[in-house]
Amino acid sequence: MHLHARIAGTIGVMIALITAGLAGTAQVAAAASGVVGHVYVNDNTAGSNTIGGFDQHADGTLTAMPGSPFTAGGAGTGTIVGSQGSLQATDDGRYLLAADAGSNQISVVRVRPDGTLSPAQGSPVASGGIEPVSIAIHDGLVYVANEGNGTTGSNYTGFRLNSGGHLTPIAGSTIPLPTTAKPGDILFNATGNNLIGIEVGTTDPSTFLIDSFVVGEDGRVTPAAGSPFAAEAAGPFGSEFSPTDPGHLYVSNAHGGVGNGSVSAFSVTEDGALGSIGASPYTDGQTAPCWVEISHDGRYLFAVNTGSTTISSYAIQTDGSLVHLSDTTFSSGLGIRPFDARLDAGGNNLYVVDAAIDAVSIFGVDGGSLTELASSPASLPAGATPFGIVVTKA
Repeated sequence: MHLHARIAGTIGVMIALITAGLAGTAQVAAAASGVVGHVYVNDNTAGSNTIGGFDQHADGTLTAMPGSPFTAGGAGTGTIVGSQGSLQATDDGRYLLAADAGSNQISVVRVRPDGTLSPAQGSPVASGGIEPVSIAIHDGLVYVANEGNGTTGSNYTGFRLNSGGHLTPIAGSTIPLPTTAKPGDILFNATGNNLIGIEVGTTDPSTFLIDSFVVGEDGRVTPAAGSPFAAEAAGPFGSEFSPTDPGHLYVSNAHGGVGNGSVSAFSVTEDGALGSIGASPYTDGQTAPCWVEISHDGRYLFAVNTGSTTISSYAIQTDGSLVHLSDTTFSSGLGIRPFDARLDAGGNNLYVVDAAIDAVSIFGVDGGSLTELASSPASLPAGATPFGIVVTKA
């Protein structure tokens, strides 16, 4: 009888523990369900470079991810670097690629199921030049823009990324650039058939250039006839292909002076030729539009005006031309340094990394209208001098 009582009591305790465990699991699942994505930032920290990670919640707010910041592998510069695309995610979301501008390397980090990061085996690898600032990726093909040191090391270099996260240089893929190029962005179109590189240039108008290439099956690229093409205004900088039309390219023009910012719209043929669309470039009356992001449906373009601390919204017409809609200010005020920007998977929130206040500003998106969230900005780790951002689904 006593044995039966003890067994019954033990079973009762086990049932209670299992019930409590199930309840705990349900609570964890409920908490996890509030995380809809992840936001990652290339911190560009001096010495060992890191990647700041945030959990993105359904209301757009961010909370620092456990274990953040994560080791990238190479070194950052610890100083402000301006470019678009220094941090990229692979198409399947399994890896992030980070430019380590301080050690002339590219880091590959693995994205775990919970969003945390760990260095991939064999990472980092040499970038093929000096001071990598931008990365383009399509399927397993990767190209890196190296800014150089003002004397040497400025180029575009190609790599292959395999399913295990190993990054291997493509022989014969390096394309040297002049010391005046100062590349600001490199990117593929949606099909991966065209590669564009942006030469920000100097104060000499002849250095404001757009490089256009056709991508071969071997991963090497061939300059399009007529490339490099002249930019339409001073300081071409950030760029973005339309996600719905791989033949439409948009390039911000950052160095036109106070109140003279603009965005250029180009058509790009399959053989890489660029042509101006409509009345391009399209002015926004702002200063230093540097970074460009386009809504997933291809209907709106957002240009981050670093000089005037605003974001300009444009409507994209069916022919690819632009109509300036509005300008949205940052709650942090003037004097900050808003840089690279990315929309979340649903297109409901725009995240903008800031290199002066080491933070990420958050804007709710309604068509072409932006509203900064009350929780914005979200702070980055101490020592960050960020210059790249990626947003992924959970």
